Amino acid sequence: MYMGAAIIGLVGKIGLYLFSIVILVISIMLIINKPFSKAYKEAVEKKNVMSEKRREKQDEKLSDDYRNGYRQKHEDPLDDYRNRIEDKKKKKSIINLMKNDENYGVMPNDMSKQLSMGFESSREGKYAVHGTGDEQKIDKNMFSSTGQSLSLGYNPYDGNQNNFPGESDSKFSKTVNDMDVEFISSENNGHTSKECDDVKGSTPRCEKSENNDLEKYKKPPLSLLITPNKTNRASRGSNSLRTNAMLLEETLKSFNVDAKVINVTKGSSVTRYEIQPAIGVKVASIVRLADDIALNLRARSIRIEAPIPGKAAVGIEIENETREMVTIKEILSSNQFKSHDSNLAFAVGKDIGGLPVIADLAKMPHMLIAGATGSGKSVCINTIIASLLYKATPDEVRLILIDPKMVELGNYNGIPHLLIPVVTDSNKAAAALNWAVSEMTQRYKKFASKNVKDLKSYNRLMTKNGDGDMIMPKIVIIIDELADLMMVASSQVEDAIARLAQLARAAGMHLIVATQRPSVDVVTGIIKANIPSRIAFMVSSQIDSRTILDMAGAEKLVGNGDMLYKPQDTDKPIRVQGPYISDEEVHKIIEFVKNQGLSENYDNDVVTQVDKCNVLKGDNQGDELLDDAIRMVLQAGQASASMLQRRFRIGYNRAARMIDTMEALGIIGQQEGSKPRNVTMSLEEYESSLSKNDESEKI
Repeated sequence: MYMGAAIIGLVGKIGLYLFSIVILVISIMLIINKPFSKAYKEAVEKKNVMSEKRREKQDEKLSDDYRNGYRQKHEDPLDDYRNRIEDKKKKKSIINLMKNDENYGVMPNDMSKQLSMGFESSREGKYAVHGTGDEQKIDKNMFSSTGQSLSLGYNPYDGNQNNFPGESDSKFSKTVNDMDVEFISSENNGHTSKECDDVKGSTPRCEKSENNDLEKYKKPPLSLLITPNKTNRASRGSNSLRTNAMLLEETLKSFNVDAKVINVTKGSSVTRYEIQPAIGVKVASIVRLADDIALNLRARSIRIEAPIPGKAAVGIEIENETREMVTIKEILSSNQFKSHDSNLAFAVGKDIGGLPVIADLAKMPHMLIAGATGSGKSVCINTIIASLLYKATPDEVRLILIDPKMVELGNYNGIPHLLIPVVTDSNKAAAALNWAVSEMTQRYKKFASKNVKDLKSYNRLMTKNGDGDMIMPKIVIIIDELADLMMVASSQVEDAIARLAQLARAAGMHLIVATQRPSVDVVTGIIKANIPSRIAFMVSSQIDSRTILDMAGAEKLVGNGDMLYKPQDTDKPIRVQGPYISDEEVHKIIEFVKNQGLSENYDNDVVTQVDKCNVLKGDNQGDELLDDAIRMVLQAGQASASMLQRRFRIGYNRAARMIDTMEALGIIGQQEGSKPRNVTMSLEEYESSLSKNDESEKI
């Protein structure tokens, strides 16, 4: 009362009334803008959902009644029609029968009315990506059942996902009226007749070969691989996806982040929720909430991609409760792989949308693979080798496999694609890389003499001139564990890899380097700078992820083939689920290739050059400069570390190791103060010892 009397004394009764009206208006505005509007909005949403459910039930009932009446009406005419077709024995496909008969089954125009699980097509929905977001509701209309992708108003793949693994390819999908039906024979092991003809009739593309047996090489058939189980993946977990989408929006709203879920894509191992923030909302505000989102969604693993390349959305990737295996047969049987014109194409895996990812090593041109133990690195290497065996003949591609672990790649010994036996000794591996450098140099000299720029032009010229024997194959060098090589001969290996990575592309030589320890002393700056394409599997820390990809993210992967694939000339990596190939499948492929009656196609000259590193024994075994250093010392008549440093431009440690090796071999005497060491062997005696060692090895 005192306050009212004071106000009346100041402004009078009229002022008091105006003041009360202002307070009342402000209170009403607060009520309307906050709890009342929220409650009203939720009530409207519930009403829309209930009305939509009733409408769907009515549509389903009408559809069932229509189908039942349709079958009763046309059952007898259909039987008579089929009998007439069988009597005439006309060779028409099922699709042509559907075209010619108006009463045959359900017409293609009506197929859009048959919706699985009540989900409607996202392209017919009313929710757009770039809308205001106020009118969007998370209901069944926002989900579509196209293959593996469940879309909320927008489908990035436009409905082109494969319904079943290995069945069809989105890039070559056709309408029902334009489709050519290929009948499957029981003799083809479940493959179409066209696919079996492609496998049986595959022949090498090289006109001539030094080994005539290689012209008889047949590529392995797809029947050697395990056929995946065909299940309706789109129908699984749709309710949980819808619940998680609503929970994700509520979580963002609780932190005052206005954003809408516009698309949900379920992959083999993870599900991606695409979030569209409202105007004025910073992307960083969503990234900061990664731990809170994982807590509210009870997610075991979460990764945020902000923003998704090419989209006005932020991707939140959450690990699936149950993972679906991607097999290598799904990728190799896809149209993308079979129609790829490169003989260096290999299967990478499937992206989140379920589309096969095929890479071309010729365009990379080199690749670095890294990941922790058990993340899928060795399986990826076996997948690459198997893809090359399916895609290329021994005349087209030759392999050099380096396996310091001795257990991963040794079973490939004997296949005609190998240039030399699988290298398991780290010192021999350094020698093999040095041979590759010299081979690259020799190829460039041949290119210069013929006025061509690359291997493709050179082989085309040789074919045109009728010199088929001069055609050179592509060479792929695969190193399974780089860390072991760097421990034994880091400088030689690093220099050889750097030279090959810089210059070997035009010569038709490509590197694939893998390691499970992606530290800076293994994956050095020189190697990273010259190998542009990367595959990162799960790693233990963000530091390792930055070493591989120059960005974080690999530490958030879930393992078992889950990878980040970063090809050349791309800013951000692509999340891919790598295919699985079992040891049994690898064994079947190798046995098929070996049992064709082809002899081992090793290059004896290359084998001899690589084996020279084992002729001399010592602590510095495998140093490519050791033989030249010994000959220089024998000619000079004295030996010292400083002399080797000046002549070969090497460091003191390497020169001192070579001096110690010469002393252990009995070539030079012991050290006498600061004087140069005496030479105790002549050049003729040294060459004689080398020839004796060669003869003993042949025996």
